[in-house]
Amino acid sequence: MKKICVIDYDSGNIKSVYNALRMILVGTKNSIVVSSKKEKIKEASHVILPGVGSFNTCIEGLKQKKVLNILEEKVFKSCEPFLGICVGMQMLSTKGFEDGCHSGLNWIPGKVTKISQINKSMKIPHMGWNKLIVKKRDHFMKNLEEKLDLKKNFSAYFVHSYELILEDKNNLILSTEYGGEITAMVKKENIIGTQFHPEKSHLFGLKFLETFIELT
Repeated sequence: MKKICVIDYDSGNIKSVYNALRMILVGTKNSIVVSSKKEKIKEASHVILPGVGSFNTCIEGLKQKKVLNILEEKVFKSCEPFLGICVGMQMLSTKGFEDGCHSGLNWIPGKVTKISQINKSMKIPHMGWNKLIVKKRDHFMKNLEEKLDLKKNFSAYFVHSYELILEDKNNLILSTEYGGEITAMVKKENIIGTQFHPEKSHLFGLKFLETFIELT
């Protein structure tokens, strides 16, 4: 039985993530909890870190809840599946440059900078549906594509002003185009991050979350 824990650190957007997961778990023996309690995180088989707000505000929120040590234990010692969504993905980086320079978790090396406006017609934040481009077909992507019964032309919902620029492109799974290539999904071993919001991406998003929950 899978036990999913959505980390609650006052970042917002938790309700929509919880509701999407509930839809997936209907009729299964799997469970979901929203919590920042160490005992709840410790017993989880899968951990999800949503993120809405600024890079530093979210990092400070995690520090205030005192969950960083238990998260690192789950990710690096227990090697259990971890998913960071939006700013939750950005925090996986080394540094973020929103309102100054701030240290990230450094789980997937890279930096978070403001989206470059190639021309004045580009609106920031980048908001809405964008086509996803598969950069690497790993086991996760192959399972997801089988669920969707297609290999191209799927889209997801984005809301962000900053983007993750990776040091190692081998960690890039999905990208999107918005004035240039933007990181949409990263993966390093058991760690996954998405710039898009699976919980707002309709069928694609639900199948994405379902594929994540199936990871062991």
